[in-house]
Amino acid sequence: MGKQREFYDEQTAAGRLGVPVAAWRWAAGFGLVPPADAGPGQWSRSAVDAADAEGVRAALRGPMAAGQAADRLTDALGEPLPSCRPRVTAAAVGHLVKAGLLVWLGGEAACPDVHPDQVAALARRRDLPAVLDRHVPLGPDQAAVRLGVRRSDFDQVVRLGWLAPIGSVDIDYKHHGGVTTVPLYDAQEIALLEVVRPSVDWRAVRTIRAGRRSPLAGLDPAAPGGDQVFLAAVARIARVGRAAVVNWRRRHDDFPDPVAGTDVHLQFDRRAVVAWLLAHDKIEVPVGPTIAALVLAGTGGATHRFRLDDPWLALADDAAGEDTLSGWSTDADADQLAALAGGEFGASLRRLTAPGTGPLAVPGGVRVIERFRSGSGGLRLTLAWPAGLRGTAGSGPAGGVVRHGVAYVGPGGACVCARHDCGGVVPVSWCAEHGDAVAPVLEWHPGGGIRCTDLSRSRDLAAVAGWAERPS
Repeated sequence: MGKQREFYDEQTAAGRLGVPVAAWRWAAGFGLVPPADAGPGQWSRSAVDAADAEGVRAALRGPMAAGQAADRLTDALGEPLPSCRPRVTAAAVGHLVKAGLLVWLGGEAACPDVHPDQVAALARRRDLPAVLDRHVPLGPDQAAVRLGVRRSDFDQVVRLGWLAPIGSVDIDYKHHGGVTTVPLYDAQEIALLEVVRPSVDWRAVRTIRAGRRSPLAGLDPAAPGGDQVFLAAVARIARVGRAAVVNWRRRHDDFPDPVAGTDVHLQFDRRAVVAWLLAHDKIEVPVGPTIAALVLAGTGGATHRFRLDDPWLALADDAAGEDTLSGWSTDADADQLAALAGGEFGASLRRLTAPGTGPLAVPGGVRVIERFRSGSGGLRLTLAWPAGLRGTAGSGPAGGVVRHGVAYVGPGGACVCARHDCGGVVPVSWCAEHGDAVAPVLEWHPGGGIRCTDLSRSRDLAAVAGWAERPS
């Protein structure tokens, strides 16, 4: 009788239990079998025999291929995929396994099989974009997408010395040139570029037209090891005043030491400063573009929802002016927006939620004034409408313009309607004085800038006078 084995690796442990190796790996990764007690990846015979073979086999549920896992994680990022966010690849799943976020169940280490339940749990994480940035390096083409620029512009970023490869991967293109070594870049450093290089007009870089010279082409690369910043530049990176940075340096012993400059004008290594700002929560890694959500209605009245990435909202400070909103869109959404706004009176904007302003609504006149294809291939739309029609959106997801039912009227003491400094009142149904039957006098209440007096001339002044004569 042969000598019995005393120690087992994952292959022999799975064989002893009569289960697939992938099932043992999954069970070991999630504590469904006793921990390795005979060294890294090694189990004693007693530990293997103590495992529940049927439980190990039942927990596997069939491995998921790396490509399927990548598609699942891409879907979790949003539909449509946000701009400045590349698709998750099968190779990215390999990096997530290396980071310990997924358990390798088989297949090639670079594109492993993983457990579908674990992929689903990762896809539900609200910090999934940050997780990908932290653990998945990007090739040059993916890096250009993450930065939202053309590939040639990303090459300029590398030429300037702002990014350096952290590794490489060999890709076999077979009939298209054979094996090629592709550099890999840290996705978190790419995402931070806009923060740590505030002097660059990144909007101009992202919207450059095809065939035009890059705004980065005229910049000179820093000398090796010479990327240094003054305290004022550190303040710009952190979006604070210079005095705040001086205070941080005085209060924190671990603030980076100066590397050059004079006693009055100290210079610091940019990378060291950025690392310190990150560690002390003075800056954050952007995980993606800001988003504007729109609810539009055409002449038929049916509402349609749209999304614009990286929105730029310009509000006129004159009632006779024009408001504009631009942002990245999909081709399908752009076509539908153009169709909605193509009528004689444009479209109605029931609700616009964009960074930097409260919810807006426009009763009509919304139209598409530009469709612009950038050199990186993205489609950027610009919408416009008369500023005099801009209003504050009502509560609720459907929105709609909050209308003044009473203007320039001093409501009675028992009135519970919403009141504004201009004298306008938005009636509510339970108000005994006004109720919800008051006809609108003014279309909207502006948020800073245009006053109701600018609009009252175009309204029914008789209605205003009629309400003014009502007793309090």
